Amino acid sequence: MAIARLHGGPLDGQVLPLDDTEQDSLIVPYGATQVIYRRGTAPTHTGPHDGPTEVGFWFTESSDDIVPSDD
Repeated sequence: MAIARLHGGPLDGQVLPLDDTEQDSLIVPYGATQVIYRRGTAPTHTGPHDGPTEVGFWFTESSDDIVPSDD
């Protein structure tokens, strides 16, 4: 199992399952729009006993303007 750790943007700090540790970007739904995160680090925790493999992704853009909610 591998995880993507998201940095910056509206999903900062979120962790998502990652099927392919070689992928360069993630497009994630966010409300009525989508946000794009680009790979920023090489995989870490790749050993058999140090937890799930982790790859860092950094926010780069959204497909529309992101408007904060009053919720």
